[in-house]
Amino acid sequence: MLRDCHIGTSQKSAVKVGHPGVEGFLGAVLFLGTMHYNFIMHLILTHEQADFDALAALAAAALLNDSTLAVLPRRMNRNVRSFLTLYGADFSFFDPRDLPPGTVEQVTLVDTQSLITLKGMSARTQIRVFDHHPRRKNCPDDWDVTCFELGATTTWFVEAVQTSQETPTSLQATLFLLGIYEDTGSLTYSRTTARDVRAAAWLLDQGADLRVAARFLNPPLTHDQREIYDRLVSAVETHEINGHRIVLSCGIAPGLTEEISTLAHKLRDLLDPDALFVLVQTDEGVRLVARSTTDGIDVAAIAAHFNGGGHDRAAAALIKKESGELESIRARLLDLLPAHVRAPLVVAQVMSRRPHTLAADTPVEEAAKWMTRYGYEGFPVTRDGRLIGLLTRRAVDRAINHHLNLPASSLMEAGEVAVPPSATLQQVQALMIESGWGQIPVIDPDTQKIIGIITRTDLLKTLAPRPRAASAQARDAVRKLERGLPPERLALIRAVAEQAASQHMPVYIVGGFVRDLLLEHPSLDFDIVVEGDAIALAHALAEKHGGKVTSHSRFGTAKWLLGNSVFGNRELEPGLPQPVVRLPIPESLDLISSRQEYYEHPTALPTVEHGSIKLDLHRRDFTINTLALRLDGRHFGELHDYYGGLPDLHNHCIRVLHSLSFVDDPTRMLRAVRYEQRYGFSIEPRTLQLMDEARPLLARLSQERVRHELDLILAESRSAAMLARLASLGLLNAISAELPWNAALHVRLEMGLQQPPPPGWKLTPPAAGLPINETLGYLLWLLDLPAVTLEQLYARLRWSVSLYRAILAASALKRDLPALGGAPASKWVARLESVPNLALFAVYLTSGESALEAYVTRWQNIHPKTDGAALKSRGLPPGRAYQEILGQLRAAWLDGEIDSEQTEQKLLEKLLSRYT
Repeated sequence: MLRDCHIGTSQKSAVKVGHPGVEGFLGAVLFLGTMHYNFIMHLILTHEQADFDALAALAAAALLNDSTLAVLPRRMNRNVRSFLTLYGADFSFFDPRDLPPGTVEQVTLVDTQSLITLKGMSARTQIRVFDHHPRRKNCPDDWDVTCFELGATTTWFVEAVQTSQETPTSLQATLFLLGIYEDTGSLTYSRTTARDVRAAAWLLDQGADLRVAARFLNPPLTHDQREIYDRLVSAVETHEINGHRIVLSCGIAPGLTEEISTLAHKLRDLLDPDALFVLVQTDEGVRLVARSTTDGIDVAAIAAHFNGGGHDRAAAALIKKESGELESIRARLLDLLPAHVRAPLVVAQVMSRRPHTLAADTPVEEAAKWMTRYGYEGFPVTRDGRLIGLLTRRAVDRAINHHLNLPASSLMEAGEVAVPPSATLQQVQALMIESGWGQIPVIDPDTQKIIGIITRTDLLKTLAPRPRAASAQARDAVRKLERGLPPERLALIRAVAEQAASQHMPVYIVGGFVRDLLLEHPSLDFDIVVEGDAIALAHALAEKHGGKVTSHSRFGTAKWLLGNSVFGNRELEPGLPQPVVRLPIPESLDLISSRQEYYEHPTALPTVEHGSIKLDLHRRDFTINTLALRLDGRHFGELHDYYGGLPDLHNHCIRVLHSLSFVDDPTRMLRAVRYEQRYGFSIEPRTLQLMDEARPLLARLSQERVRHELDLILAESRSAAMLARLASLGLLNAISAELPWNAALHVRLEMGLQQPPPPGWKLTPPAAGLPINETLGYLLWLLDLPAVTLEQLYARLRWSVSLYRAILAASALKRDLPALGGAPASKWVARLESVPNLALFAVYLTSGESALEAYVTRWQNIHPKTDGAALKSRGLPPGRAYQEILGQLRAAWLDGEIDSEQTEQKLLEKLLSRYT
């Protein structure tokens, strides 16, 4: 008789590594085997040569599901074996040789995507994977694979344990902590995430023992390991590849059974290379262990060529004997490296070009003025065009405080500290530490002229690792661009990109377009920023594709008029989706030379000068608007984020770019609220503080600038929420104390601006140039105010005369409604004829008065059959009588006193008798 039996908790609980119950269990298995039981098993497996992350993930997965069997791999790292020797009896791990005969229904793989075949597996065995490595290309399609970007696989399972409310023992928590610490370098590797840190903190709360963890994470070398380590040290060879220092060491160790990752760690610590590769010939093949200390070298990609894997910073492979001997593998590795080692960033890629310099005799007051104007912390000082020192803001401030009228040469830090544009950022970093200079001038080696400057801030923002979520967005930018833009506009962008590449000009789409593209709400409108001569590029485009160019040389801007260009009728590029309806190309495309700006005084309009793309982005308002998408040549789709825009976009955060931003331009406070409410973001605390401090400056803004920002707010779908937020921050009152806001107004605008007008209203804006929705917004917002208050607001905001009159008319009508109650239609018509339809609609929305709708849809179209020509034919001389007679006839029609031409003629005869 054959029976199926699932191995569950009761069977598994006695099976512990080193536990005396194993023999009893095996006896039971032999006995059950004679009864022909067929066990159906769910197994948890991990990779061979298991480290602590693998073992900890195995244990945590078993804790989450006690009906599964956690099976140890055949080979484990020495420190893992040492741990199990002491503590294995406290964990429910199976030796693969002790598994009972039966069918393996499901396998859960942790920290690996390589399946070890065990008895009982078949093609029907379901495979689930949980791994913090990227999914392998050759991973079977029918596997259920979950990959996550975490420093350790154990972190994912610890989070699951927290959610399940399981309570690990102190020893389990210690093992889990070992798993996280080992794969994150005790939370120091660049792949470490905030989730890894939070998981480690939770494990410490559960009683994880750091002393035990420290003992097993840093074990001393065994005698065999020490021998091969000494051989590897003596065989070290160094290679310079694409500006990186690569260390390679090869050795032969027949009979070696120990892992060699510990040796690689010690070699890396000893030699401090950019990347380390260790090749050791063993009886089973050549073991490759690779370590990287820079983003420019992805060792996992290199190990993949040898059927290995791992992380970008740590990887390994076992190369079987048939794949080649040690020397041939070494040669193959060296051949691979140039293609996988990216050249490091150099100064030319990061520096700000055309920096401002100060002459040696520049007075301190003038130097202070330049520092205030541009916000720089220092300026190179030159004499006869050559660098002689650096003048810092600190030195200038101290001199002014002490009333010292000294030139730059007397205050500067003297020296010729500089780098060429080819210097690496690591070299700049070392020079900054050595010299103490926070800004390093960049010198052309041929002319010895200063061509750029690189600052401490440049280094911090370039060398700091970018969040993985932000990096994923950057990699996805091209796909979003191609998917989000109509083919005609995409073709236009590609034409600009190709022409710019041929002229060696970097070109970018910047700001709001990139922001909305990454939020997957792409706009159809964009400008092109050129790091170079935008006017020359525009003329080259017009010469090649047609159209005309207008330009402003003072500002370095050009407008490419596309009306006569080829884009209106051009064939779409092959492979691009063909639209059902082709959208027209824009009338023109603006090309703008990158620039910088400064403000002569608070609330002034900016003064503009040419600058780099980095300086161009620095003049913008919020970090989320400082993103740039480069287009030319091989750079197509590169996302430039110098000021933290991507993280803030990811975290839904509105952050002002610099602390004086609202002082320079107070309208940015209104924009901050507009972006916050439009996107459902939050203004971060420091930005709110700066807004509060700058709030009084709104009163100093010109009428036109304030009104323009309010127009933009009323054009938004969430305008009511924006005005409510402005009111809560005190910004409405800062503009004018007469601007009202309350909960009732919030509801009124929200409802009034979102519902379409009833049929028959035929609304037209009374204000020239202002769309219906914005005009209606002003009317609904302000019609409760008396005329004297509206006059004060008009003086502050200076609307168009037609809009002001419409608001006055709506306000007066709202006040007159009670007196008109129950009046005949003729009286309503007489009162309403001078009121614009949109003002009538606003009052209708706030009052619900049906007479207003009746006037618009019926009464205003009622007129007598008699006209002026008829009166003249009756011999009545032109004059006031015409108006009076026609008015009385119309009133009679409106009030139902006449209802036909016959009755109108009778009334006409009666009225004419009074004038003859």
